Amino acid sequence: MHIEPPAEAPVLVDSHCHLADPRYDADRDAVLARARAHGVRAVVCVGATGPMETNEAALGVARANRGIVVAVGIHPHDAATAREKDYVRLRTLCDAAEVVAIGETGLDLHYRHSPPDVQQEHFRRTVRLARTVGLPVVIHCRDAFEETVAILREEGADVVGGVIHCFTGTPQDAHRFLDLGFYISFSGILTFKNADAIRMAARTVPDDRLLIETDGPYLAPVPHRGQRNEPAFVAEVAASLAALRGAPLDTVARLTSANAARLFRLATLPAATRVGE
Repeated sequence: MHIEPPAEAPVLVDSHCHLADPRYDADRDAVLARARAHGVRAVVCVGATGPMETNEAALGVARANRGIVVAVGIHPHDAATAREKDYVRLRTLCDAAEVVAIGETGLDLHYRHSPPDVQQEHFRRTVRLARTVGLPVVIHCRDAFEETVAILREEGADVVGGVIHCFTGTPQDAHRFLDLGFYISFSGILTFKNADAIRMAARTVPDDRLLIETDGPYLAPVPHRGQRNEPAFVAEVAASLAALRGAPLDTVARLTSANAARLFRLATLPAATRVGE
């Protein structure tokens, strides 16, 4: 795949990508090279995409490549199959130097691959773990805004904070999470034709709470929709967000990178340090 890089790419952070997914196995080095060419300095590699082994795979990718950090968790889709040993292992993984967050966790009342009551108990347990280890939480929320806000509030998630990843709600939904101290992350959905409410929300989130992500390999933005998504495409998300907010691309890149560094306690992101190097 050839993607023409910009002449001078601003510093970007992909705050949510499933970079250990098998769909990258054949060309992960090339994926990282394209990310570097597009200014990506760091990627939060999310391991919660199925069995617990996906968390181990995410750690492996991070340990093999500079600029990659990890979120470990059990996805709400998999809550019904999680066993006690999985939670024990998850707690152990939190001690790894590469792990900067817990997740993704949360609620999905659209697909309901796990029963809602099981998802809720898993979600509560994961937030409690995040509080125990002092790491922020990465939240998956689909068709469950009321329930997610309630659990975050009841479990004291504001103590550790976190991010609502791949935000798909209204401005009102966004501000309920903002009131809890959470960040809001926007993905390539910003470029989709039917995403007017999400674009409205993207205009209203304060500068210091904005994040951008790909959620690769899913949800590739226009003009790549239908392809496998990858970290280089976070540049398209940044450009879309800049246009929506009437801000220079460099400003949006600087703000979102600084916010990611603050939330995930990343080291300073100098231009000379690039993901995968």
